[in-house]
Amino acid sequence: MNESCYGCSTCASADKPLEGFIAGLPMETSHHRVEGQETKCGFGLQGVCCRLCANGPCRITPEAQRGICGASADVLVTRNLLRAIASGSGCYIHVVENTALNLKNTALEKGKLKGLGALERLCKRFGVGGKDDHEKALNVAEAVLKDLYRPEYEKMDLVEKMAYPPRFKKWRELGILPGGAKAEVFKGVVKCSTNLNSDPVNMLLDCLKLGISTGIYGLTLTNLLNDVLLGEPEIRWAPVGLRVIDPDYINIMITGHQHTMFVHLQERLIQSDVTAKAKAAGAKGFKLVGCTCVGQDLQLRGAHYTEVFDGHAGNNYTSEAILATGGIDAVLSEFNCTLPGIEPICDRLLIKQICIDDVAKKANAELKPFQFAQREKQSEEIIDAVIAAYKERRPKIKLNLLPDHGNAKTLTGVSEVSLKKFLGDSWKPLIDLIVSGDIKGVAGVVGCSSLVSGGHDVLTVGLVRELIAKDIIILTAGCSSGGIENCGLMTPEAADMAGPKLKGVCKKLGIPPVLNFGPCLAIGRLEIVATELAEALDIDIPRLPLVLSAAQWLEEQALADGCFGLALGLPLHLGLPPYVTGSKIATQVLCQDMLSLTGGQIIINADAKESADLLEKIILEKRAALKI
Repeated sequence: MNESCYGCSTCASADKPLEGFIAGLPMETSHHRVEGQETKCGFGLQGVCCRLCANGPCRITPEAQRGICGASADVLVTRNLLRAIASGSGCYIHVVENTALNLKNTALEKGKLKGLGALERLCKRFGVGGKDDHEKALNVAEAVLKDLYRPEYEKMDLVEKMAYPPRFKKWRELGILPGGAKAEVFKGVVKCSTNLNSDPVNMLLDCLKLGISTGIYGLTLTNLLNDVLLGEPEIRWAPVGLRVIDPDYINIMITGHQHTMFVHLQERLIQSDVTAKAKAAGAKGFKLVGCTCVGQDLQLRGAHYTEVFDGHAGNNYTSEAILATGGIDAVLSEFNCTLPGIEPICDRLLIKQICIDDVAKKANAELKPFQFAQREKQSEEIIDAVIAAYKERRPKIKLNLLPDHGNAKTLTGVSEVSLKKFLGDSWKPLIDLIVSGDIKGVAGVVGCSSLVSGGHDVLTVGLVRELIAKDIIILTAGCSSGGIENCGLMTPEAADMAGPKLKGVCKKLGIPPVLNFGPCLAIGRLEIVATELAEALDIDIPRLPLVLSAAQWLEEQALADGCFGLALGLPLHLGLPPYVTGSKIATQVLCQDMLSLTGGQIIINADAKESADLLEKIILEKRAALKI
């Protein structure tokens, strides 16, 4: 490895040790490419460009206020937004479909179900049963798949069973109850095509409809189905950061969103014959290293996988640094958050790339699509390929580890079930703390990590610091969690960064002021917490002293997540607007009129302190309305 750095002009990171490490790398990363991409297209930023037909690309200006076809800025913006949200929703529906299929196939083969408590709760919610656990699991999986495959004109059955009744009533009044989730994605794509819909408000309502199907199915139910197959989260302390990479093992970095595709492999990796193969190659055994959301999910359930899982190393924009340590021998990917930029690094460091879902196929990777019936054979093929890569690369590659990065003790395993159990199987202790003012309110800081809004995790971490100083407890989910935890905000010592009242609560309970619910999919878990708190107080969700922030949202999936938050009636803070500022109608509806529709609204601010002040003001207003 060339010891000279590629160039020290990198974007800032909230994680200063990581920033310094990346600055000194002898290879290009996304952090280096930020400067060359700083000049943005003004039309793209506003959402007022269109290339849907051969008359274009058209762009709206004060002098040219309509495209050649006659489409206005409002039409272009909302059409582009709907197309993006349909794409983002499709990604999540793909994940829940595969998860439900894996649960179905496991049930049919009488395979292991590790979360029987989760299964019983789903059966009760769905109103299904069975003569044994496998039949129950089969009926649960088929209920989900049946809804996913319904036509658009046939409303999904489980929305009413999963949703909080006051919210379901509101959605029905607004006419935004979704039909079959896959069909809704199809309709969304059709609706925003050339010379079709030109009603901005109508398209924005479809965005909310897609948000509901995304949230109920792609987020909430994916988690609950995973709980049945993989085991439920258990609160524990765990290490995070690049320190989790142990060079004495054959290390496989996993990246994506579909944990159920790893079930057989992760169990094989710790069996004696496979460990013997690793030892024969010169290693102590195999380890999985967490990265992106599937790493967060594995960390969430890490109590069940202590032998094979060493810890979560980082989020999407930490992945290049993880690979650059030289300690990773293979990347196993199955969905997004897997940066295209990892490919030249993997080539340079002889890291084997394997994709097990063709939607995530990387140019230089071997494609080995996951097939449930062939999982045993595929696991053996992956193990042999990774051992071969280890034997070839380790003698040639100089390690560049960062063993002190991150921290040794981060709280993980938090879910709607484990947190409630921690509180004594009741939300009353949390409610009492909110009523007394010891906890001023709750902020869900969710979603992606990006390299804008100040740099890598800069706005997200800054906002979290400001909010906890105001006695507002944080619940996180998504790639943003990886940055927050690596910066030490989920350690016991983080209590000292909180305001005096929240600090006292944290010290008494032995928790940090930031509780990590895991992957972006776990936004669905936060919805369950919000629902159960509202139910306990006998109020609708918008009245809760609860706010959301996706400060550094990145992908189209995040836009679909955001629509779910808006449909729930929650204030949603974003560091940057979602390419809608070129439309007065879209801006008006999303930032103001939404309050009277669902109770939600979008708040745009790129400054951490100002954003925290705005969110605190909303929480105080909601507290006043509740007379607390």
